[in-house]
Parts: sequence; C-alpha cells; structure tokens
Amino acid sequence: MNATGGPATVQAGPPRPMRADAQRNYQRLIDAAVAVFAEHGADDASLEEIARRAGVGIGTLYRHFPSRQALLEAVYRDQVEAVRARADELLGYESPGAALAEWLRVLSAFSSTKRSLTSALLETLGKDSELLSACSTVICGAADELLNRAKEAGEVRPDADARDLIRLVHAVNIAAQHAPADPGQPDRLIGIILDGLRPQPPG
Repeated sequence: MNATGGPATVQAGPPRPMRADAQRNYQRLIDAAVAVFAEHGADDASLEEIARRAGVGIGTLYRHFPSRQALLEAVYRDQVEAVRARADELLGYESPGAALAEWLRVLSAFSSTKRSLTSALLETLGKDSELLSACSTVICGAADELLNRAKEAGEVRPDADARDLIRLVHAVNIAAQHAPADPGQPDRLIGIILDGLRPQPPG
C-alpha cells in the first residue's frame, strides 16, 4: 500500500505530459523491447532491432531511452505495472479463487520476461536497488490482496502464504527453462500449485 492507503505503484516512467505521437512511440518501443528481450535475452538484444520492430528510427529510441539501462528499467516497470493492473481487474471477479488462479498464470508469464531483465539490471543496480525493491512491493501487495480475498471466501486454505506462492511460481519458470520442448509444463505445474491451495477437508 502507498502512503494514501491505495495500492503501491512503481514510480517514474516516461516524462509527462507527452504528445500523443510520442506516447505511442514510447509504448511501441516498450512492447517491441519485451518481445526482443524474450527472444534474445536483455544482454544480447539489439537496440536497432527493437527500434525496427517498433517502426521508429534508432534516434527516436535514444530520445526516449538514452541508454540500454534506461530501456531495461522502463520495460521492467511497465511489466510490473501491467501485473498490478491485472490484479486490480481480477479483484472484481465473482470467484476470488478463480481470480487468484488467473493471476498466478499472469505472474508466471511475467516471470519468463523477468528472468533476463532482472539478471541484466542486477549487474548495474544491485539486488537492493530502489527500483527492484519497489517492484517487489507492488507484486507482493497484489498477491496479498488476491490471496486474502480468496481466503475470506473459503476458496483456499487459510495457511497459504503469498510469498510462498510467488516463490513457487518462480520455481515453475526455472523448471520450464529446463524443458523447452514441453510448452505446456508451466500451466500444468501451476495447476498442481492450485490443487495444493484448496482447503483441506476436516479430518
């Protein structure tokens, strides 16, 4: 939660106000960077390729992101805010358990992108950086809200812990790295996690 009592957010981002065409180019560059980072890794991705996919010149990329580091940080913030925004949408779902299940799959997809981004960012920022700490707070806050709602509805076991779930999703993605020929594995493993979250029958 932030100081006003609302959900935590990741500060910084593109300068405001920004012309509509500049905002479109900014978002196109972010989207293209996500795709290229996923294919080649954040360290090896070509900035020229990112600009080409975004449909802009390399000069436009550098106007928005003066360095590779600036682009990495912007992509990371954008992805975290998207995960938080999806959590906000899911908090309105009729079934809190189904909402939590959907969000864990969203988190799993984010974790696939996060791997190379985090590795590249740690080289320059360090694990205790303000950016990474703020992003962790946002993710944990979303997990807490969705899990607590599901607990209150009796749809998950009362001893479930949000940080345990985040670690388990991270483990799923590590496992998926070692089984690239089995694209369905992450979803199956998330299903196993969800089975373990169900309330235990009275014994």
